[in-house]
Amino acid sequence: MTSMIDIDPPSFQPPRPIAGDDGNRRTVLYGDYTVFSVFQPVFSVSHRRAIGYHASLRAHDAHGGQVPSHEAFTQAARRGDLLELGRLAESLHLGNFHAFDSHDEWLFLSLHPAALMDTVYGDALLANLKTLGLPPQRVVLEVPEQAGGETPRFAAIVDGLRKAGFLIALGGFGSKHSNIDRVWHLHPDIVTLDRGILAQASEHSHLERVLPGLVSLLHESGQLVLMGGLTTEREALIALECNVDFVQGQYFAGPSVEPVQPQAAAGIMDTLSAALRLRVAERERAQQARLAPYVAALSGASARLRDGHDLLDAATQLLALPETARCFLLDSSGRQIGENLLPRGHASQRAKRFKPLLHSEGASWERRPYFIDAMRTPGHVHFTPPYLSINEAHLCVTASIAAPAAQGMQVLCVDINWEAAAHRH
Repeated sequence: MTSMIDIDPPSFQPPRPIAGDDGNRRTVLYGDYTVFSVFQPVFSVSHRRAIGYHASLRAHDAHGGQVPSHEAFTQAARRGDLLELGRLAESLHLGNFHAFDSHDEWLFLSLHPAALMDTVYGDALLANLKTLGLPPQRVVLEVPEQAGGETPRFAAIVDGLRKAGFLIALGGFGSKHSNIDRVWHLHPDIVTLDRGILAQASEHSHLERVLPGLVSLLHESGQLVLMGGLTTEREALIALECNVDFVQGQYFAGPSVEPVQPQAAAGIMDTLSAALRLRVAERERAQQARLAPYVAALSGASARLRDGHDLLDAATQLLALPETARCFLLDSSGRQIGENLLPRGHASQRAKRFKPLLHSEGASWERRPYFIDAMRTPGHVHFTPPYLSINEAHLCVTASIAAPAAQGMQVLCVDINWEAAAHRH
């Protein structure tokens, strides 16, 4: 039977079930507003199916017209009913989610900071779950990233909820003053990336390159990663390429009062995976074509060094390539032999700003991948992923090759200005 929870502002009335006409859906009546639950599925990229639902509210007025749900909460805040309305909305979500008759999916609940700091919140929520027969392990409590500050009490409350069996998600990571210390402090099970990060990555290719590193850092810190707000194929492809665990957004499925079919997104996931494979293959082909001249020139320069030529003579062809930033030579311990060789006329404004870092004779690069990889397999040309060059603080790729010389094994390296290469191609 349907039920409607009635609140008669401005004074709060205890919930009393009354007959409703919304099918099996429970609603909350607050003044002129009828508030009801909608659920947006959260999909696992690997499992290709919905693994949970994020609950949110929708509202309509006495005439059936849709209104933003925050208007009901704004009214509740003015009348001092905010906490009570929040609790009832939560009960509403739990009851409607229970009616889904699902067995394994999580329910994601966004928590208001005021509710979190309420000492009896966890007990009340557990009592609600017990009444419905839902274990707390089925509920993911999403904590706003900026909530609670760094207070020990807030961390203790979050820890208490975790110990009670709830999963903890840190929402909106990457907005405003986010930092990784927040993640390490609260130890959430899931981190939800802020929509703003995705928007910036969609517009700026260098930020898109950085995003997988952020996801990797969160994984190494012990968190699963959710990226929400996905509305386009490009955004969905960015999410998949970043190796996030979970995705959510209108591109996959919008909020609804009904659950989705288990494999609702399987076809979309397969299409995205195929598109991503094609995208990666095309990028690799373009990169191979871009780097092919460096393979030939670096191999030739290494051979000339073995034949006794000095570095300047051996690296002539390398220095003539359009994106070459510098050439340098390392000994078998990773120490630089001599200064950097720069292309003729190479003196960028950025290089002048980083002048203290330009003189590199005797510098140790033994921990850099271009040295380590070259020493592992001498005679083969290796390329690093794009990274920030310490010499001029621009994005570069370093190619390297190790070869024996009279003084022992040496590693010849060339820095390629990747920003210039990307613009050229």
